Amino acid sequence: MKHFLTTSALALMLSLPAVAAQVPEGTKLADSQEYTWWLLDAIKSLDPAKNTDVEGSDVLRQLFEGLYNEDETGAMVPGVATEHSVSDDGLVYTFKLRDDAKWSNGDPVVAGDFVYAWQRVANPETASEYAWFIELMNIANSKEIVAGEAAPDTLGVKAIDDQTLEVSLHTPTPYFVKMLAHATTFPVPQKVIEAEGDNWTQPGKLVGNGAYTLAGHNLGVDLTVEKNDQYWDAENTVITKGKAVTVNDVNVGLTRYQAGELDRVDIPAGQYPRLEQEYPDQAISIPYACSYAYIYNVSDKGPEALKDVRVRKALSLAIDRDIIVEQVLQGGQRPAWTWTHWAIEGFQPPATPEAEKDQAARLEEAKALLAEAGYGPDKPLNISIQYNTSEDHKKIAVAVQQFWKQLGVNVTLNNVEWKVHTDRLQNQDFEVARYAWCGDYNEASTFLDWFRTDGYNSGKWSNAEFDKLMADSKTAEDTTPLYQRAEEILADEKPAAFVYHYANVDMIKPDVKGIPMENVMGTWYLKDIYRTAE
Repeated sequence: MKHFLTTSALALMLSLPAVAAQVPEGTKLADSQEYTWWLLDAIKSLDPAKNTDVEGSDVLRQLFEGLYNEDETGAMVPGVATEHSVSDDGLVYTFKLRDDAKWSNGDPVVAGDFVYAWQRVANPETASEYAWFIELMNIANSKEIVAGEAAPDTLGVKAIDDQTLEVSLHTPTPYFVKMLAHATTFPVPQKVIEAEGDNWTQPGKLVGNGAYTLAGHNLGVDLTVEKNDQYWDAENTVITKGKAVTVNDVNVGLTRYQAGELDRVDIPAGQYPRLEQEYPDQAISIPYACSYAYIYNVSDKGPEALKDVRVRKALSLAIDRDIIVEQVLQGGQRPAWTWTHWAIEGFQPPATPEAEKDQAARLEEAKALLAEAGYGPDKPLNISIQYNTSEDHKKIAVAVQQFWKQLGVNVTLNNVEWKVHTDRLQNQDFEVARYAWCGDYNEASTFLDWFRTDGYNSGKWSNAEFDKLMADSKTAEDTTPLYQRAEEILADEKPAAFVYHYANVDMIKPDVKGIPMENVMGTWYLKDIYRTAE
């Protein structure tokens, strides 16, 4: 027997129809329906198989559509899929696809497009940095394919017919459907990719199935999308044009917002209290499932000092998180003593002794640990912090530099552009690196899997007990004790210094409506946004 979750059931559960912008009756819309948002960094790739960035995902979500989308609370609602069933053993998912889904060139979107896309991500020849996501989905044969030990066409996904997609898992995964709004799972047009090669993501060549098409892309400057009339719900899509503008300086971004050039922008560190008071209808601070950390490179390429857990603990303890969130950021962020964000659904953090101490006690412990590890005035520890270009990242790095100076540690700050930063992280070409991880789905494993030996894990820390806990969690009825123990291991081993949990701290023009305020994942869709008349 199979259990069906239908479009009507989803809509009933959510009290929302599965369509685009929800404009209240009687609302007067603005004559111009255009929206411009801010990007800190250039988009590395518009290929769903090769994107790794949150900002890239924000753009891809407009150009492509997966099986499911998220609503304003983060719950799953129909995208290309209208319903799905699950076998009794939880291993086989069967999706029914809408028959009116089209690519922007008018071709129908069919089940085979998902098969091709997912096989392409898993295929080592694609060199997808997010191939591991297909593994995390627990799709049958995914691990073997990613490792180059099996052919891509053996992946547990097949088209029964054009409107029926069947996915086989190797282990039951209760949060599997939550993963299906992620950009890595989006379909891609096989014939376009085969015809255009790596150029298929260029304006005029890119063919997508989302609510918008790519009209222009000046790398590192701006990116423009326009309404896709072929989209199945184009009738309810209000915004006709969207533009993403890259501004590396958050203060300049705010200036351009206030000049009317941007409709949404991050608030620079320390400015939320003032802006919230001056512009209460524009300044927002809401929980956002990202965690900020300093990753320690414990690989063979990393410094010998960081292989000593006492050094890692000392550096972590010396960071005054309260100063960072209360005096530097001032936007509703929270100090982080776990990797998993506090607002993740169902997450229950373990007791954290470090969090109960005051900073003076932490600093004394840090000094003792560093001395025990053999570092002091006669043998100072020299360390380099790498961070990507951002005034806020710089402020935090400068603060951490001062915190570590109290231990007698000499810190060099190394600012690089985003692409260089991520490339170096991938190649373990750093000592300590600023990093943030934003959840791919609303469940604690999206954070904890990062530190698996075979996870993203840029510092290459490895722990057999941790790996087993995460493996066991995939089939556990109650994951809470496993996740708590995993966080305890991270607290003991310190593969990174967790600094703070994010909040979305933004300025948004008051006439812009439809941006979700209750989705901890921060997921938004341009098709849901509209502008009201003044």
